[in-house]
Amino acid sequence: MLHDPARHEPLDAAAWNAPAAHRAIERIVDDAERRFSSSSHWPTHPLDSDGAKDGGGDPQLDLYGGAAGVVWALHYLEAVGAATLHRSYADYAGSLPSLGRRLAADDDEGEREAGDTASYLTGETGPTLLCHWLQPSMRTASRLETLIAGNLDHPARELMYGSPGTQLAALFLHRWTGELRWADLYAATARRLWSQLLHSPEFDCRYWTQEFAGYRFSHLGGVHGFASNAAPVIAGRALLDAAEQDAWQRCIVETLQRTARWDGDRANWPPELYPTGGASAEKALLQFCHGAPGVIACVAGLPSGALDAELLAAGRAVWSAGPLAKGSNLCHGTGGNGYAFLKLYERTGDATWLDRARAFAMHGIAQTESHARHYGQMRYSLWTGDLGFAVYLWDCIRGAAAFPTLDTFFVRAA
Repeated sequence: MLHDPARHEPLDAAAWNAPAAHRAIERIVDDAERRFSSSSHWPTHPLDSDGAKDGGGDPQLDLYGGAAGVVWALHYLEAVGAATLHRSYADYAGSLPSLGRRLAADDDEGEREAGDTASYLTGETGPTLLCHWLQPSMRTASRLETLIAGNLDHPARELMYGSPGTQLAALFLHRWTGELRWADLYAATARRLWSQLLHSPEFDCRYWTQEFAGYRFSHLGGVHGFASNAAPVIAGRALLDAAEQDAWQRCIVETLQRTARWDGDRANWPPELYPTGGASAEKALLQFCHGAPGVIACVAGLPSGALDAELLAAGRAVWSAGPLAKGSNLCHGTGGNGYAFLKLYERTGDATWLDRARAFAMHGIAQTESHARHYGQMRYSLWTGDLGFAVYLWDCIRGAAAFPTLDTFFVRAA
């Protein structure tokens, strides 16, 4: 079986309602603004507090699950015309990198792995990139250059901690500023990643290992693995020479074709090429971070049509499985899976995929409201909470896919 039915739930048959989607965005944004405190940030959700009922512990400040991601989403939604803010969070955002450094320095429990400072999604690069969007300066640019260059050899070799994440930051900076130094860092990262590829004799394809927290993995998915590394290479391929572009495309196609698992006309990818026995290794996961949704979202921009059969089959698997029971979030929820449909709609022009994305959006609205009632609060984060889902709703309204902080970062106000 390509997925675990226990992780999914039947699709709510509510018809697409654009005004309802607009209202849901407004509720999420208004609540986030109302619950903000410059001293205590946003309330920690029980699902993000490691079991602490009072949400105690250090505040989360990063792009993935913390304050930087919330600020990015709020300003992004305003910039694209999806919401109106009652205040600017630029000055507050400017304090996040230094506060994060102080918290890391005070961490006497060893929770932060050595060398993880530059992590794009959970380290300093994300909040600093946010600062450079809202309040650009030579100081933040210099710090970003140091972080990206210093992350070239991070052993994780994936989006969250490793060089593919900081490669993506370099790409966003190059698009925003046009400065050659960012293009150089982007290309240097691509070439280093190419040199780190391994060959699998069993599958006759290339792959990376990810080393962190004392473990070694061979993940394939959209946050921790092969697909996540392919995403910035595909997005910024014009910064590489023609021979490099061709070699990368062959590599991406071969690996994803030879590792896909089929069931009739549907397909999925396992969490790992070589299972290590970890928590997710043997599970049939169908979510953004592990499985078909993330693979689709990361590689749907590939110029070649060689993967079309696999991508369409993967989309059918996501649809037949139904929404994820964990909620509406992006990383392992209904919104993230819905982005697979938006990507396929953009790639094929087939409106069926847009209809499916919007069906997941309506289901996700109901999930968001239900979870808020159950927990007595909303979930204030980008990748794991309601702010990311608000961005997904906006993309369903406009019928286009720009996955937050993966496809887009710097935005000029509409």
